[in-house]
Amino acid sequence: MGLATARQLLHHYPGITVSVLEKEPEPGQHQTGHNSGVLHCGLYYTPGSLKARLAVEGIRQMAEFCSLHNIPHEICGKLVVATNEVEATRMEKLYQRGKANGLEGLEKLDQDQMREIEPHVGGIAALKVPQEGIVDYPAVITALVREIESLGGQIITNAKVNELHEANRWTAVTSAGDYAADWIINCAGLHCDRVSQLAGQKRDLRIVPFRGEYYQLKPQSQHLVKHLIYPVPDPEFPFLGVHFTRLIGGGIEAGPNAVLAFAREGYRKTNVNLRDLFDAATYPGLWRFGLKYPRMCIHELRGSFSKNYFCKQLQKLVPEVQPDDLETGGSGVRAQAMSPAGELVQDFHFVQGKRALHVLNAPSPAATASLAIAEQIIDKANIA
Repeated sequence: MGLATARQLLHHYPGITVSVLEKEPEPGQHQTGHNSGVLHCGLYYTPGSLKARLAVEGIRQMAEFCSLHNIPHEICGKLVVATNEVEATRMEKLYQRGKANGLEGLEKLDQDQMREIEPHVGGIAALKVPQEGIVDYPAVITALVREIESLGGQIITNAKVNELHEANRWTAVTSAGDYAADWIINCAGLHCDRVSQLAGQKRDLRIVPFRGEYYQLKPQSQHLVKHLIYPVPDPEFPFLGVHFTRLIGGGIEAGPNAVLAFAREGYRKTNVNLRDLFDAATYPGLWRFGLKYPRMCIHELRGSFSKNYFCKQLQKLVPEVQPDDLETGGSGVRAQAMSPAGELVQDFHFVQGKRALHVLNAPSPAATASLAIAEQIIDKANIA
């Protein structure tokens, strides 16, 4: 998000000085570098929502960017599979939602039709979504950095922001030195609420980190999945559920679940950051969330500690998958904004400050739509 915003600023305002302060030695080391590499086209999002509008425009812009920079990507399509009659009814609503969002080529398929596309898929019906795709996001990061620098911007790495002071100009006190600016745009992802607090904003929303854990299909089992296979979302649960994703570099991912991480950068169960854990555990919103969704919390935890249980969820989509077909894959941490009432913030959320804009929630499809979201950020910031 930060790189996309820097790139769009440099295109909109030639001659502007843009610096990206990056905490890590290289950009893209957290959410962007750990996601599943999917290009989302906007099927699931509420018609008229910011996510829906930006997803449709965002995938078009990202595909054009990838073509321009020769970045590996493919619009391969996906199946959304209904495993029973209740899900088939929900799938019909999903079809109508996709049409309302402007998706093209949506098709409702019966069992025979869906198995022509995915021979090993289970379920009773499916929705074909031809505009969904896959991409190499680390390559997108590399291209964005190269373009920003070619336009005169700079990426300052190892520059964790420790303090922000606002006077006639902003001063960012970082681990790489002090930097002054007329405007700041906070795209700090997993730490965006803390950065906003450094800038004087009240921290009403809290980032609660959820780890998503993946398995991979072993090479001899990868023939079971050809494209992307997703479930029909359950409206009683706030997360999508496990699915199958073909990776642009080869291989098939299966997952993710969603479990509370004990560190904002906690990619393994053993990663614990006491500050992050205390921050989450003392937040009333998290306890209210747990009381609202106890069954889901138990379900996700079981999947985290039991490969057999995780596999049972996958078998609803591809019945032939067995635990022996799975090997441990990667993981990511989702920077999920949560309200004090325990509600997950589902749409993009921006907070305006004095010569500052804070991106406090950028859920999926933020990577897909990053260039389009950057346009929205620039409009909201009104920097000119």
